[in-house]
Amino acid sequence: MRKGDLKLVQELNRSIILNKIRSHGPISRISIAKECRVSPSTVASAVQELIKEGYVSELGAGKSSGGRKPILLKFAPDNHYIIVIAITNSSIELAELNLEARIRRKHLKPVKGQKGVEIIRLMTEELDLFMQDSAGREQCIGIAVTVPGVVNVEKGIVYYNSKLRLENVPLKEMIEQRYGLPTWIENDANAVVLAERRFGSCGEYPDLIYIVVGDGVGAGILVNDSVLRGNSGGAGEFGHTSVSRSGIRCECGNVGCLENVISWTAVYSRIVASITSGRPTVLNELCKGNFSEIRPSLYKEAIRLGDALSNDINEEIAEHLSAGMINLVNLFNPGAIILDGSLAYDNPKLLEQIRERVQKHGMRILKDGIRITQSSLGPDRNLIGGAAVILRQIFRFSLAEN
Repeated sequence: MRKGDLKLVQELNRSIILNKIRSHGPISRISIAKECRVSPSTVASAVQELIKEGYVSELGAGKSSGGRKPILLKFAPDNHYIIVIAITNSSIELAELNLEARIRRKHLKPVKGQKGVEIIRLMTEELDLFMQDSAGREQCIGIAVTVPGVVNVEKGIVYYNSKLRLENVPLKEMIEQRYGLPTWIENDANAVVLAERRFGSCGEYPDLIYIVVGDGVGAGILVNDSVLRGNSGGAGEFGHTSVSRSGIRCECGNVGCLENVISWTAVYSRIVASITSGRPTVLNELCKGNFSEIRPSLYKEAIRLGDALSNDINEEIAEHLSAGMINLVNLFNPGAIILDGSLAYDNPKLLEQIRERVQKHGMRILKDGIRITQSSLGPDRNLIGGAAVILRQIFRFSLAEN
């Protein structure tokens, strides 16, 4: 066997053994050898390295069926950490997480009109400050950045984001040169769909679609456990599919994009225009006449209170979004679709209306049995998504493992 091939086999065995300890620990060396079908000497060598590096620890003696009691091994997720940077159209959030994607600390920085070079400068400044309070740099195994838009994952380049005016930004190279740490760049929706599969409530679905509706509109698509990326990394730009050829021109250059109809920017504009024209709405009372206080949470509260304007807008969102979702169902035949984002999360009426429309208008053989639900990851979804990206790359765990 060539030296390069031997090293690859050793790395693969190490990854398999670590994942077995992570997912099935506490576990003995002999059990690992039997269940992973590798030699006891291979297990012993790999475990020795993993203990030395702090990824695994010995727990103590386990039960014996006769003879010497085996020493049990367990995964040690708190000896190392990862850094995640979640960039959205309205904020930059940073977090330090352990190797089970549990957040140790986090920091949110609002984006106030910064675009292009300015947003990258802001991210770098915030990361510099955040890293000052992190544990030893040698304990950090990498940085993950999630960002909306078209991303070349292999090269770590943000090809295009119209709202933030990012184009051909070599983010991976910039961060690695500055901090000397392995860095991964991923589209935000793709990152979260990986997290939903690994950590969320839809772990049993290898064919899964995650849709986010908030500042923007996007989708992460898993086909047979693989992220669908497309030729240039732009698969899943769901918000830039056309719903009306007579609609307004989008920043992307298209006309009638779904994002310009159902994103928070579009909804907010509709609310303000309606209030200004004199249409009665409880939102006017909730915001006390200060339009800048109207946010998605207030809009969803108005829906719960039975506000006619808010419910009309919600129904329009359901109409356009369900039409797009039916297209996705017919194209990809997913087992489940997850709705998320500031407008779709914790919006039970929207979820109910979409389910009804998909069942009514979808192709029968494809819609039957499909699960349509909201995210189970909570408000830290983007941070957990970044963790899923980096942990998947470093430990190469199967998404199907739980």
